[in-house]
Amino acid sequence: MLDELEIIPVDLLAPYSSQVNDDLQEKWDQLQDAELSTNEFSFYTSVASVYSSKIEGEDIELDSYIKHKRFGIEFLPDYTKKIDDLYSAYDFAKVNQIKTDNIAKAHQLLSKHIVAKNYQGKFRNHNMYVSTPDGRIEYVAVSPIKLAKEMEKLHHDLTLLLKARLNIKEIFFFASMIHLVFVKIHPFNDGNGRTGRLLEKWFLSEKLGDKAWFVQSEKMYYENHQTYYQNLRVLGLEYEELDYTKALSFLLMLPKAL
Repeated sequence: MLDELEIIPVDLLAPYSSQVNDDLQEKWDQLQDAELSTNEFSFYTSVASVYSSKIEGEDIELDSYIKHKRFGIEFLPDYTKKIDDLYSAYDFAKVNQIKTDNIAKAHQLLSKHIVAKNYQGKFRNHNMYVSTPDGRIEYVAVSPIKLAKEMEKLHHDLTLLLKARLNIKEIFFFASMIHLVFVKIHPFNDGNGRTGRLLEKWFLSEKLGDKAWFVQSEKMYYENHQTYYQNLRVLGLEYEELDYTKALSFLLMLPKAL
């Protein structure tokens, strides 16, 4: 099956598996929801939404957001609206399967206050550059001419992987690879990072169940965001020249969230 994958590389699977601790399943089994969660409120979805947003520069604190989401304390709408949108996208993913239309819908939900309405859930139609805060280009994404084809390859691979029998190390490996390949394609005008991190957890939930939503991966990425971005940059400056053999450091981050 793995030799049928079209865009997700598997060369690093063996070294990855040898470096991930064998207690991964044990740590997974110990995951449980927070006491603060209710039928209407998820503590860990709040954690995911806040920290994934903070990675993108949003000025939001977890304590304030929990007061807003769990206890109904009002803040200025601009303070919470993007995080509320992302929370809605996580809720959508919890009850829907990963497929092309649903990924678009998740982006539509999380980008309501990020991009113009006609770009919500729609692929970009122009070149995309990722720049540093001082204005230097650090990455050139796939051209819009090739974008749809690259996303078709990713959806093909997702379909295969969702049907495949994988052990827990393989599942974590491919969850991170899906995250990585997606953000390197960078299919949307904005919200790619948020969507990629959601996809990673979404895949874990499809393969391993609802405990996936308790994994604090977004918080771990934020607390190590300089390393997170460095591990993304090291693959190369341009999409056509990406070297996925340099991705091991990125892939090994997710298991640390346990």
